[in-house]
Amino acid sequence: MTNPAQVPARLRLDAALDSLAAVFRGMTAHPDEHNCECHWGSAEDLAQLKVPDAVLDPDLLRRTWQATDWTYKASVLRRILPQFAAALTTGLIDPLFGMEEAGRTFHRAEWPQWPAEQAAAVREFLYAWWAHTLTEPDPAVPAYQVLALAAEASATLSPWLHTWEEQNHPTADQHLAEAVTSWEYDLRGDRLPWDTWHDEEDMCAELTAWLLRHAPARLRAHGAPEELLHQIRLLNLAGPERWDDSHLPGHHR
Repeated sequence: MTNPAQVPARLRLDAALDSLAAVFRGMTAHPDEHNCECHWGSAEDLAQLKVPDAVLDPDLLRRTWQATDWTYKASVLRRILPQFAAALTTGLIDPLFGMEEAGRTFHRAEWPQWPAEQAAAVREFLYAWWAHTLTEPDPAVPAYQVLALAAEASATLSPWLHTWEEQNHPTADQHLAEAVTSWEYDLRGDRLPWDTWHDEEDMCAELTAWLLRHAPARLRAHGAPEELLHQIRLLNLAGPERWDDSHLPGHHR
């Protein structure tokens, strides 16, 4: 049996999307599902969620995945999942507050508790998309945003960081440099660089420790500027040492 991790990243992602389409074919929202016509949409919109496999227009898809007040959240996500996943990977999903918002759509639906075949299809999609993102020089969604989504969807950082650690090549290093540039301000303040529903303190500590172990050598090999390397070094300092360091942005030398 082929190890999915050994399949070329684009083929693996295509296969994962095909699997979602097959596994969730024919799914509908629960017959008793409802939502507020004033704030969510019309009865006609709701009826579309109870018709299997009909393609939703982008606005209805957006309103559906963003709504937090579904009674049968798992059924709603299963109904839209093939279209939602394809839109995610092509950059057609644009959350107001960050991709972690889309990750929470998965988390609210408690997908790991779904029947084994369904949970496996979701898990492989997330892994395949993450692996593909790290190999793409210009992915539709930046790697640091995909990481936030995956962490929120799965309530853990560890497997996603492990994959990044294993993909030790220039493109993955490029994404690491972009991520550090995006994250360094928040991490200097001991804040996770995205809004989380999970244990922010633990996730922030894990991300910081991982960066301190792996980022300096990889960024140096990537040719990242010294100032970016200093931002990583600052994370290893505490209290006055960090805030009085001459390489702190805005520090008056």
